[in-house]
Amino acid sequence: MSLDLQSLTSATHIVNPDVILIGSGVMSANLAAMLKCLEPRLSIQLYEVTDGLAQESSDGWNNAGTGHAGICELSYTPKRETDGSVNVGKAFEIFEQFEHSKQFWSYAVSTGMVDNPKEFINAIPHLSFLHGKEQIDFLRARHAAMSAHHFFDGMEYSTDRAAIASWAPLLLEGRGDVPIAATMMNGGTDVNFGAISRQLLHWLGQQESCGIASGHRVVGLRKTNAGWEVSAKHLATNEVRTNRAKFVFVGAGGGSLPLLQMSGIPEAKGLGGFPIGGQWLVCNNPEVVEKHQAKVYGQALDAAPTMAVPHLDTRMLDGKKRLLFGPFAAWTTKFLHKKGSVTDLPFSVRPDNLVTLLKIGIHNLDLVRYLIQQGTQSMADRLKVLHVFYPAAQGADWKLIDAGIRVQAIKKTDGQAGIVHYGTEVITDENRSISALLGASPGASVSVNIMLEVIKKCFPQLLANREGHTRMKAMIPTYDEDIKLTANAARFREVSRQAEEILQLRTR
Repeated sequence: MSLDLQSLTSATHIVNPDVILIGSGVMSANLAAMLKCLEPRLSIQLYEVTDGLAQESSDGWNNAGTGHAGICELSYTPKRETDGSVNVGKAFEIFEQFEHSKQFWSYAVSTGMVDNPKEFINAIPHLSFLHGKEQIDFLRARHAAMSAHHFFDGMEYSTDRAAIASWAPLLLEGRGDVPIAATMMNGGTDVNFGAISRQLLHWLGQQESCGIASGHRVVGLRKTNAGWEVSAKHLATNEVRTNRAKFVFVGAGGGSLPLLQMSGIPEAKGLGGFPIGGQWLVCNNPEVVEKHQAKVYGQALDAAPTMAVPHLDTRMLDGKKRLLFGPFAAWTTKFLHKKGSVTDLPFSVRPDNLVTLLKIGIHNLDLVRYLIQQGTQSMADRLKVLHVFYPAAQGADWKLIDAGIRVQAIKKTDGQAGIVHYGTEVITDENRSISALLGASPGASVSVNIMLEVIKKCFPQLLANREGHTRMKAMIPTYDEDIKLTANAARFREVSRQAEEILQLRTR
């Protein structure tokens, strides 16, 4: 595709559309594309605060780019305290949900909605890497539980240094004689969520009765008898445009919480947000970059949020192979990386969430100390963490860059305040006229599944007739099947192979 989608800007406005979306990330892009395919007569307007599209959390430089499928992410497979076994249920769930993403993206490729799949998804081995007897025992048990299932039957386990070096040679360079173990599976992916978002939204902008307006900040979100009144200010001219819509979707990343609070819906009462900045070490030595061809995940550091699990990643960004390590967390009060303000966190504190936020501060002192430590560490400190994965790493080969900001959702569950570490929280009002997203990993990877649930809940009429059902079945072949892929190996292999061939993740 010759169009520069990274810098794509637009000011197309649809008067009083059926649907208004706020934010141009992967959630909004998938939802908008799915809705338009499901009901071509829908009118859709999208507002984005940045000048381009998908430049905040979905941008390739601002997230891990891992096609989260539970293959290598150890935080999804905790050890049971009762008997020491490994609970792999979450990994199975995430794997199946990521299959929905691959199915829809393959549909988008096959129908010409998006162009070359290599621009947004590429096959890459996924590795888990640990050392020390206790961690090696855990990894062995994890592999035994996962490889017995058809989702992960290609997963290999080894403590042999030569075998591990053949998977990821950097892990062994300069390493002393210590016990190590790794699992490897070739079925992993690297995903540029910004690229797929921009391609889907470029397609959307070409459809009838669909508009995209970047450089617009939503300054008003008010409930009316007929739906919602949304006011958006063009940041370049200060012109404010007001539209009405029956349904609003808030997919504004860290900016979703202030918009939810602006909406005044009862479901937003008591919600809070805890912003955590991110940083990467990026390798600038082409010889080192060329040696590594994998995503390697380790164990989470003590007190670290789930987004800060360290990993050494091969990435495809801006058409070039890259090598990133991290992420490192950073203290911030901004909710957005590019268009946020240092007043975002203080201004989000309200009487209804003050007690919740105070409880979080008191009961998560380890997290606060961790963020302070991360924000004050030196380059030498960061290299020490890198040396756990790549002992021979040289400081001159790496530079530190800022990444995106994640706002960890804070809510009350059973009367207690807690940070939403896993999954994505979908907040929907009683009338099902507005939905918004808050939460954490693996959100982008399973965004299609999350948006499918939004459609089921808020647009059930579009799926109730035969035509709508047939269209959704074309987009996501297994969306309505009672026998899940987890239990049906033959069906899984059938649909997975078809999607992966279209996405050029495997050859025929």
